[in-house]
Amino acid sequence: MKDYREEDFLMLSGIQHYAFCPRQWALIHIEQQWKENYFTIDGNILHENAHNGEMTEKRKNILITRGMPVFSRTLGISGNCDVVEFHAVEGGITLQNYEGRYNVVPIEYKRGKPKEHDADVLQLCAQAICLEEMLVCEIEKGYLYYGETRRRLEVLFDKEIRKRVTDSFMKMHEYYERRHTPKAKPTKACQSCSLSEICLPKLSKISSVKTYMENNLKET
Repeated sequence: MKDYREEDFLMLSGIQHYAFCPRQWALIHIEQQWKENYFTIDGNILHENAHNGEMTEKRKNILITRGMPVFSRTLGISGNCDVVEFHAVEGGITLQNYEGRYNVVPIEYKRGKPKEHDADVLQLCAQAICLEEMLVCEIEKGYLYYGETRRRLEVLFDKEIRKRVTDSFMKMHEYYERRHTPKAKPTKACQSCSLSEICLPKLSKISSVKTYMENNLKET
């Protein structure tokens, strides 16, 4: 598998945008387009709360780290984990400045409730792959915490999910290197997208730019 240079790293969190809509990801990460709406602002507040407080704290047999920087050279990504818990167990990994051995458990905070698509799952799995590479360990599961339900949802990192993460980032690197923005594929999710006015998904139904211009000229 290819090792990417640091200057070619993509944002880890971008996979959440890409899984939701490849065009949305390209508009944000290639064309540098962005616009806030209620959903993005609410999500930002939740993440700020997750990162508040001390970087590391200990509760009984669990070490809790917030805002931990992570990266993967094999995926060519970098980013931050909302929360990483280190659970004291036998046979886990060792940590500098701490006695004992630990299992690694990433936790991602999200607004709202569990979604129909699996964008959040893929983002969490990407975090786990980064942690595995950095800490030389294996991570079987993590959790998604949703602000509306206030509950953790367990996520198992099976081979299928890991492959989807790897395949997604390979395609994202390809798009980024070509500076290519995919065409829109309108769905009902477009209504809640903060970039709908920039993306103009309805225009994708028009056969060509030439047809669009000709129709507008006729109207005028």
